[in-house]
Amino acid sequence: MARVCLKDVNLQFKIMQDKSIMSLASSLLSPGRAQKCSVLHAARNISLHLKDGDRLGIIGCNGAGKSTLLKLIAGIYPPGSGSVEVDGKVSCLFELSTGFEMNSSGWDNIRLRGLMLGLTPAQIAQKAPEIAAFSELGEDLHRPVKHYSSGMFVRLAFSISTAIEPEILLLDEVISAGDAGFIAKAQKRIESMISNANILVFASHTMPTLMSICNKAILLDHGSIVAAGDPAEVVQTYNDHIVGKASQCG
Repeated sequence: MARVCLKDVNLQFKIMQDKSIMSLASSLLSPGRAQKCSVLHAARNISLHLKDGDRLGIIGCNGAGKSTLLKLIAGIYPPGSGSVEVDGKVSCLFELSTGFEMNSSGWDNIRLRGLMLGLTPAQIAQKAPEIAAFSELGEDLHRPVKHYSSGMFVRLAFSISTAIEPEILLLDEVISAGDAGFIAKAQKRIESMISNANILVFASHTMPTLMSICNKAILLDHGSIVAAGDPAEVVQTYNDHIVGKASQCG
């Protein structure tokens, strides 16, 4: 059984406000000089419990904390306080470029990323031909990835990241990966992963898609959960929330 449990999770980032070259030089020459900084509350008292069969949609304005929450679940960010417990094999369909060695070939990066995804060398050797075929990169896999176009790089990253069968799938919006034919193929791969995953956590601005896929949803605002429950009801709260803010600014 797969499980995701977050209890009273908080995460803060300190942001240095004084970034001028002269200010940095002064701070090096005068180590005792205080640096101006502010605190960003990326997650505030987040509590979640997900089990097999749950499809959670995460909505909110840009900067609300959607990607931060995904990274907390993935283990990319450790919580400042509270606890994060995840049981099950996790696949992250975001930050696809993380862990690539740009001076190495596509083949070498398939092996490297496979290890990062938790595959054994034997499993990587078994899956590598399918990954290569899905990417449609052919002989370009022998070239260093630093010479790839952005579309080629995304194709390779997507092909590797979707080669495993996760119990917990973390998805951030729909991925655009190359020409129309490849995008259609990538969409089918994502749909298959969503169907087969025990748990889905889906951050999106596309409300119809979210409501069709998810059986529960949360609305984030400045790192806090301000609404949770049925996706249609949470989406309605989101729409009211946005309209309310817009009218206050008008």
